[in-house]
Amino acid sequence: MSSATRKTTTTPKTRRPAAVALALGSCLALAVPAGATAAAPADPVPTVFFGDSYTASFGISPVNDTDSERGWCFQATENYPAVATRTFKDKNITLQVQADVSCGGALVEHFWQEQELPFGAGTLPAQQEALKDDTQLVVGGMGGNTLGFTSILKQCSDELRKHPLLPGEPVDRDKPAAECKDFFESEDGKAWLDHKFDQVEADLEQLLMRAGYFAPDAERVLVGYPRLVPQDTTKCLKAAPGQSQLPFVDVPEDALPLLDQVQKRLDDVMKKTAANEGADFVDLYARTGGNTACDGAARGIGGLLEDSKLDLLGTKIPWYAHPNEKGRDLQAQHVAATIEDVLNR
Repeated sequence: MSSATRKTTTTPKTRRPAAVALALGSCLALAVPAGATAAAPADPVPTVFFGDSYTASFGISPVNDTDSERGWCFQATENYPAVATRTFKDKNITLQVQADVSCGGALVEHFWQEQELPFGAGTLPAQQEALKDDTQLVVGGMGGNTLGFTSILKQCSDELRKHPLLPGEPVDRDKPAAECKDFFESEDGKAWLDHKFDQVEADLEQLLMRAGYFAPDAERVLVGYPRLVPQDTTKCLKAAPGQSQLPFVDVPEDALPLLDQVQKRLDDVMKKTAANEGADFVDLYARTGGNTACDGAARGIGGLLEDSKLDLLGTKIPWYAHPNEKGRDLQAQHVAATIEDVLNR
């Protein structure tokens, strides 16, 4: 049956504690003596990774598929799925990666709809098409682009508005960037945010239900976003070592807590939706508070206009608040730990 004709509104199934073990044909212990470690399955685990630029590890070079339209996804050869997969080498776990369809710019809806690539480079099929009947693990994260986080950034920065090739448009260009905190906390700006969060929640529910339908025996792991802004926002008033620009350039100081609140709200929506749909959640926001864009040499997030490792036509592309190699490794570490827990249940 084709993906176009399959039913897509099935109720999420209830999962037994050892569902993945049964699906893999492995005899995993349901009770482990104190001090012992459960044995993860020795059989390869058919796995599909999905997601947006935070899964693709935008900004890290080299990238995959440079000889095809998928090169415009800017999916790093060493993205966090690749790094996480390698960490299992000595743990008797083999992830048989059937596909990594993560792509920069992906909205949640691109899990079930084709994605149009930039500069007229073509379109990509819906990410759900990578799922197979024998897929046992579906891992990835989406939501930030559907929320419109790049539009929020441009609403709060005159400097970013000068860069039309950077993704996102201000929510209301007529409103000064210096007043973005008030804009998002009252009237039209607040209504826009509330609508976007409702859309993210509904779309993530759809994504997880579809993942459960097209890969009926798979465990689903939804991955959140690493923290961008620290609790102590005064850290953001100093450039990182070797940088001349502030991490958040000219975003007003009073808007930095707003950015953090928006991201925390997104994290909470993702966590709640995963729980409601019977999926696991990797709470990167809660685990990366010491590696934000404003944490200097310890930063796991590249500053908005800090040069990444990518260039386009000889011009360096900025990180635009994406994980650098340190951040990528933190993502891989926490995602791998969750995957191991899931396979050991």
